[in-house]
Amino acid sequence: MKLATFSVDAGISWGAVVGEGTAAGVVDLARRLPGIHSVKALLAGGEPLLARARQAAAEARIDHRLSSVQLLPPVPDPEKIFCIGVNYAHRNAEYKDNSDLPRYPSVFMRAPASLAGHGQSLLLPPESKQLDYEGEIGIVIGKTGRRIARPEARAHVAGLTCINEGTIRDWLHHGKFNVTQGKNFDASGAIGPWIVTADEFPDFGDIRLTTRVNGEVRQDDTTANLMFPFDALIAYLSQFATLNPGDIIATGTPIGAGVRFDPPRFLVAGDVVEVEVAGVGVLSNAVRAEEVRP
Repeated sequence: MKLATFSVDAGISWGAVVGEGTAAGVVDLARRLPGIHSVKALLAGGEPLLARARQAAAEARIDHRLSSVQLLPPVPDPEKIFCIGVNYAHRNAEYKDNSDLPRYPSVFMRAPASLAGHGQSLLLPPESKQLDYEGEIGIVIGKTGRRIARPEARAHVAGLTCINEGTIRDWLHHGKFNVTQGKNFDASGAIGPWIVTADEFPDFGDIRLTTRVNGEVRQDDTTANLMFPFDALIAYLSQFATLNPGDIIATGTPIGAGVRFDPPRFLVAGDVVEVEVAGVGVLSNAVRAEEVRP
C-alpha cells in the first residue's frame, strides 16, 4: 500500500495512492477512517488499523486523480529525522583518507521543514551556490521501540520512502564538529512521494537506489553495499532514543554527489533531481532560487 499526505482545494488530507500512470488516483482515507487524522496516526494504530486502511483503499473509488493533488511529505510532522552519513562502502573509499571502515554509524538530525514534498521546489538560498543532492532510502518507523534487537528490527518498520538528503556544502564547515547548518536550510531536500508499506518488500537486502539530475544518472547502488544495514541502524539508534511511529531514518547516500566531481557539479535553478527507489517510485523536484523579501 502507498500512503501519502496531500493537499487539495478542500485542505490537507491523507490516503492511499492506487492505480498506475495516468489512471493513478488517491483514495482519501481520512474520510473513511474517522478519528485517524494523519499517516502518523495510522501507523501508531499498528497492523489492525493498517488492515482497515488496506480494505478501505481496495473497496473505494478514487477521490482525486493523482495529477490533481499536491503531494506533501508523507509524514509532515515526524518526531525525529535521523540521517546516516557515509554508509555505502564505496563512499568510505571516496574520501581517500585511508580510514578503516567505521565501527559505528555517523548520525545527525534534520528538521521537518528542510524536506519538501514530491513536486515541490528545492530552494537554492542566496547565502550559497553549493546546493547538492544526496539520494537515499528512507525508513519510516511504525512501531515504538527502545533497545530493539536486530532480529526484531523489521517488525518496527512501517515502510520505505525516497529521500533527497540535500546539502548546502559550504555551510557544513561553519562549525568545527557539526554539519547541522548545511543540512537544515528550508526545503534544501525532499521526501516522498509516498510510503510503500513494508509488506511490499520480501527483504531489505538488495534494493536499488538511483539519483538522476536532468535525466543523467549520478548515483546508482543497492542496499547490498550498506556498511550498516537497516536492522543494524534501528538497533543502534534505538539504544539511545525511543523510536516512535512516523520517525524517519535516512539511510545514507552512494558515491556520485555533486561535490565529488572535479570540478564540483552543484545544482542550479531549473535543474530537476529524481531519486528512484526500486519498489517505491520516483521522487522528483525542480530547483528554484529562493525569493528573499526585503
